[in-house]
Amino acid sequence: MSVISDNINQLKSQLPSTVRLVAVSKTKPAGDIIKAYNSGQRYFGENRVQELLNKKDPLPGDIEWHLIGHLQSNKVKYIVPFITMIQSIDSYKLLVNVNSEAQKINRVVDCLLQIHIATEDTKFGFSMNDLCENLKSCDISGLRNIRICGVMGMATFTSDTNQVKKEFRYLRDCFQSLKDSYFKSESYFKEISMGMSGDYELAVQEGSTMIRIGSLIFGER
Repeated sequence: MSVISDNINQLKSQLPSTVRLVAVSKTKPAGDIIKAYNSGQRYFGENRVQELLNKKDPLPGDIEWHLIGHLQSNKVKYIVPFITMIQSIDSYKLLVNVNSEAQKINRVVDCLLQIHIATEDTKFGFSMNDLCENLKSCDISGLRNIRICGVMGMATFTSDTNQVKKEFRYLRDCFQSLKDSYFKSESYFKEISMGMSGDYELAVQEGSTMIRIGSLIFGER
């Protein structure tokens, strides 16, 4: 057993069965990913399209890749053929673009709506007001080649646990509001992706269904 395998097994033993672990493999070599894979891990998250494309083909075909970083419209076409989930949908324009590219190859792509919950302006995401305006004014039901499965957010990078908990609680409330208002009949709208290596325990307490963990699995970058 490798240290990476031990780290994964330890994390999974702490997590409720309702929470999925996405191993964030950005900047990590294929050898590290294989060690995680050999321990049973199948969900991996990458931030950059080019790095993901470089890694995908040499690695096992049953890996479920999640794009978790900011996605530029001109790169959508490269990942749509194989991506399991795009967690970082931060504009209606991007959603339309993903749908259009998926339609060309007759695929349905799972997506999460990224909501800006942090105090830092450098993080991407919809404001809840803008998102609700988009959902009211645009016919999302016409986008048949995407499936909106829930929300994603990144908390402020701070040691203030009360601040982080407040932001996670806000994301959970956003999820519930969207579920009640726009996705009531959609059984697949069920994911709240929040929590990383430094704050995943707080995220799980606040209702996360998916955590994105890098350094606790692979070590510091």
